[in-house]
Formats: sequence, C-alpha cells, structure tokens
Amino acid sequence: MKRIFAAALLCTMLSTMLSTSAAAAERTVSAAVNGRTITEDALLSDGVTYVPIRSFLDALGDFTVQWESETRSAVAAGNGHYIAAPVGSETLYVNGSTLTAPDKTEVRNGSTYIPLRLVAEELGLRVHWDRARQCAVVSGTLPSAYRSDEDLYWLSRIISAESRGEALAGQIAVGNVVLNRVRSNDFADTIKDVVFEVDSGYVQFEPVSNGTVYEEPSYRSVLAAKMALAGCDIVGESLYFFSPALSTGSWIRANRTYLTTIGCHRFYL
Repeated sequence: MKRIFAAALLCTMLSTMLSTSAAAAERTVSAAVNGRTITEDALLSDGVTYVPIRSFLDALGDFTVQWESETRSAVAAGNGHYIAAPVGSETLYVNGSTLTAPDKTEVRNGSTYIPLRLVAEELGLRVHWDRARQCAVVSGTLPSAYRSDEDLYWLSRIISAESRGEALAGQIAVGNVVLNRVRSNDFADTIKDVVFEVDSGYVQFEPVSNGTVYEEPSYRSVLAAKMALAGCDIVGESLYFFSPALSTGSWIRANRTYLTTIGCHRFYL
C-alpha cells in the first residue's frame, strides 16, 4: 500500500481539477474532538461530515500540515501518523492505507476538507453524531508510534541538508535511505549514528563534512522526516543515493543495483 501511495501521490501530477458543485443536501454543522469544538464550519453532505484538515489535526497534537502544489494535495504527519489528501480525487492515504472517500476532496475558503469519520476511524479514533448539538464528535486518544525527538531532529536535518530544494517525494526518499540503514546490519543502529557514520575514513553524507547538517531544517523537510518515521515508503529497500550534478557516484554505480531517480537524486539498492 505504501508503494502505491508513493507512486500515485508523490511521483505523478494530479490532472483532475477541483469540483465546485455543492450537493443539494449540504449544510454547515460543527465538529468537536474530545469535548472541544474545533470548527463551526464543518460540512454535512449526504450524511457525511467534512472538516478542514488543519483544524482536525491541530486538535490531535503535533502535526505538520502543508499544501503540496506539485500534487495538489494537503499532506500532514505527526505522532507517528501521516495523511495525504489529493484535491479533486476520492482517494485518501492514511498510514499506508488507501481509502476511498464518498466524494472528491475539495478546497473551500483556503481549507482542504476531508471526510471526518473515514479518516478518524482509520487513525484509531471513535466518531459519533450528536443530534442535539448538530455536531460530529471525535473521541479517543491518538495511538502514538512516534520515535524520539532526537530521531526527528537528526532525520529532518539530514533530509534538509541533502535535498532542501526537492519535492516532498524526493525528501521522503532521502529519509527512507537513512531509516533503511538503521534497519540494516551493515550500518549503525540509530539515526544519529547513521548520519555521522565514517567508513574507511570517509563520512557517508557530505553535509556532515561541510556542516550544513547542523542548519535549521526547512518546514517541508520536517514534514518529510515525520512521514518517513511514520512509515511512508518511496524507495523500498534502497540504501544509497547520489546526485549526478555533484558526484560521479562511481562506487555506487559499480557495486549497487539502480532503483529509480527522484528529482536530482539516483537511488540504489
């Protein structure tokens, strides 16, 4: 499912434009999370409640939410979970699962609206309709599969230093390589140790040599790191990458199996 998410969302451009037609039965209602009203601008259409993705996720905790113009998608990650909602599509991606919404995702007044029950239940939360209040109510604690703050700190920095100018897909792919190395018996056992690993006298990542790994990461790089940590998979079991514009990658090309090219990087198994 994760590879499907990567191919369908982050490596292709969505060509379907936003639908602006409103269902006849549509009306404005409210939505609440654990007793706290999060929006008075939820939409009830054909029995389905839609809420602004940012309002919903802000109520759940430390989520990073960003609009990705390349794929016309609202993308968010935090607490070991991720969500991607391509506008103009009935498909949603939540933690590696591909979901089908009752209607196409739309943007209204600058906010991307998602079907509340579909997404909340996939995240492990409960949803019920409060008829008296005319309010969709979410309850429960978001299950957390999150790693340590140190993991996010170093993963976001190496992603930013290696691929700051890349699209989200390319940045997640860099994060995937770091995490694949952590899981491999051939590299160090933590993200920080992988980032700073030295083999035969050579650092593994150029930003460690030039010091850019210590720079504040971009907002997109933090999102990419959170998505990679949550299990978003772009490049499978890839362990190596290089940029032909900056390196010949002679050892990698001679000794590893080519997988794919994303942005300015070539990835190898």
